[in-house]
Amino acid sequence: MTMASLLRMNGARGALALAAVAGCTALTLAGCATEPLKPAVIPAHAEAPPPVALSGKVIEAASEYHIYVQRASQIRPSFTTGPQIEESLTMGEGYEAQQLSRGIIAYGALVALQDPSFVASVRTYAVDPDGRRSLAAKLVSDPSYAAALPNAPSAAGLVISTLTNDSARMRGAGEMVKQFAYDVQHQAWSKKDITDPVGRLAYAKQVSSAPMTPVPDDVEQLKGAVSGPDSKVASRAMLVSGRASGPPYTAVVTRALAVAALAALGEGGDENDAQVESVLNESSGGFCLNMSKLNLYQCLAVAKPWYEDVFCLGQHVLIDTGQCVAKEVGPMQPVQAAVTPEPTQSGGPAAPGAAQ
Repeated sequence: MTMASLLRMNGARGALALAAVAGCTALTLAGCATEPLKPAVIPAHAEAPPPVALSGKVIEAASEYHIYVQRASQIRPSFTTGPQIEESLTMGEGYEAQQLSRGIIAYGALVALQDPSFVASVRTYAVDPDGRRSLAAKLVSDPSYAAALPNAPSAAGLVISTLTNDSARMRGAGEMVKQFAYDVQHQAWSKKDITDPVGRLAYAKQVSSAPMTPVPDDVEQLKGAVSGPDSKVASRAMLVSGRASGPPYTAVVTRALAVAALAALGEGGDENDAQVESVLNESSGGFCLNMSKLNLYQCLAVAKPWYEDVFCLGQHVLIDTGQCVAKEVGPMQPVQAAVTPEPTQSGGPAAPGAAQ
């Protein structure tokens, strides 16, 4: 069927089919649905579709990411003692890479649900039980199918913009902390040797493997976001904006769209928890975050004075993690190698392990 033929189809059905074909043919990075999405078929005696619903475990995963970003992006270089640096290190390094990766997708799904046009379009497929279950099965087996859904570009734009902003906040905090590693070297306390460096490195590895815990109040607010931007509860937790962005999308963006679509279909609730959670598992998820953790461990292993720990925090916790989040939604510079700056005439930090 040609594009001209599609345009001549009647009403919304033609528009839906055209959007599906256009989205599918343009998609390259995240694969493509095996066949164009057919327009919704509304039975003569259609029943009210099930309500929009999202698994509690998915919402908790979203909260884990949301709280981490809030805490990490609020780290400021106001250190005057070594223990203060260790406290901020614990706050920033305290995530398990795979869990945070799943949380990024889960939070992205909640962001996509803030797009009324996307939700309304998907819900046209929810009135027919057979069609609803069929579409849900396709989204679970091939999440990239979500890119062919009507109004997917507007929802994807919200996801990309929001996660990019999260990345910028973490990187901005990291740049300030990193600069402080230079500035603080003029203070005597920062040149003293780190207390128990072996134990500090072991603890960094311990908190990096421990599961994060969702914050109940945040979970409750994010539950309200499932209902979309009209929810009074959601308005306090999620104010998002962004321009429509067409495919190709990264795997994280398509999976976020797929989870949001399952929720909009009414097929994403607790009774379907296993299949919805499976969409959060991206094959390369956590790779970049794991690399940033390895860089952090290397940095901590050779750092001697306190100001070098400040550098490790700024570069390999905040900046690198922020870069990884940005990379999940689009092209991004690779995570930098685990090194610290060479000494400068102005007295910048020496490389970890260098003679003092």
